[in-house]
Amino acid sequence: MSTRRQAIQGGDTIKNPATKFLSWKSNDKCFSYYDKEIAESLKGKSEDVIKEKANVKVNLPFKFLFLDQLQSVKGWSDALSGQIISNEVKTVSDQELNVVCYHKNAKGEPTKTTIAKGLYSQIKDAVVSAGAKYHKSVYVMLEDGSLANLQFKGACVKEWSEFFNSSKKRLADEWVIVESTKDGKKGAVKFTTPDFKFERSISDSESEQADAVFDELDEYLKQYLKKPITNIEVKEPEILDEDDDDLDF
Repeated sequence: MSTRRQAIQGGDTIKNPATKFLSWKSNDKCFSYYDKEIAESLKGKSEDVIKEKANVKVNLPFKFLFLDQLQSVKGWSDALSGQIISNEVKTVSDQELNVVCYHKNAKGEPTKTTIAKGLYSQIKDAVVSAGAKYHKSVYVMLEDGSLANLQFKGACVKEWSEFFNSSKKRLADEWVIVESTKDGKKGAVKFTTPDFKFERSISDSESEQADAVFDELDEYLKQYLKKPITNIEVKEPEILDEDDDDLDF
């Protein structure tokens, strides 16, 4: 069994090899990612203009092959007007999180403030009060063979977890596709989630490609996850996502 299949079944300064970090946009019914090259080309423009142009929508259908998944905390701090992010861990029940907020100080200079450190169960109240939520960080291979990361929160976590837990044995060998959405409602708030389904089995060549992409990811994670929390540098978010159109489940 390949290391990729083992990871699915239960399975020092380094850069995350994912080429895109995508989040689900409930109102738009699609995925979206922050394009740093577009943002760089718009330097000097207002933050609103950069956010509008650099957040690229990826319309359905959207297809991917699952590789691995981690857990983290992300969100937006109204108090500090900045993004909250933590390190990624395999399990929040026994691995500590370092939660920080990237924002600007009184002089307008970029800085970061520690929100909390510890097990999620111990710091959850502080994290939620600050404006952050639990996220599933799902690493996948896209159709073009590139490595990408899907950030799921709220109702999307529930939808993905149910799909994952019911189909672990198939994930190593089949493409997952999102062609449509599911409508949900909590109180007066309506929302959408991706409707995950299997499309087809992967070919031998696609399997070899996926194993190579997974090996790249695995090498990164082996170095990243072995660091003690005191040595973890939480880097500025890859997603510029100030709004919160999903729900806390």
